[in-house]
Amino acid sequence: MIDDRNAVVLRPIGFIRSPFSDPAGMPIQPLGARGVRGAVEVLPEFFNGLADLEGFSRVILIYHFDRSEGFALRVVPFLDNCERGVFATRAPRRPNPIGLSVVRLLGVDGCRLSIEDVDILDGTPVLDIKPYVPSFDAYPDERNGWFGSRSTDAGTARADDRFSRATDRTEG
Repeated sequence: MIDDRNAVVLRPIGFIRSPFSDPAGMPIQPLGARGVRGAVEVLPEFFNGLADLEGFSRVILIYHFDRSEGFALRVVPFLDNCERGVFATRAPRRPNPIGLSVVRLLGVDGCRLSIEDVDILDGTPVLDIKPYVPSFDAYPDERNGWFGSRSTDAGTARADDRFSRATDRTEG
């Protein structure tokens, strides 16, 4: 068991602005959110950290699933109808509810990043922003486990309320 001496405390560096106010019906991956525009509003104290970011076409957003309650160690993911271990999925109800999305960076204007392919709820706290570097971050020929051919379904699959309820299987 982890006690408070091992606690990790993170604070937001900004917040997502997107057209999605409810998880139900929203895209489950950036692939399904192609063309959906939004923004990252970075807090002013982090402005200097945005220097040189405009040279990248994509960024990795790491964020907190702040509306996720509790966690489940076994879940039925959106792209499957079989129960899977949470660490073999991208489900939001996790022991540490951290999400990531690779989005297109359209521009930087002061503390505001204009982005596209947004699959994140409006108001979601952003924990970090990292540049997407294809030679570091892309491994297209690697195995993708149970996702198999299902990964192509991420472009059309939509979220429902299964991960906003605290009734999923095998609660932690």
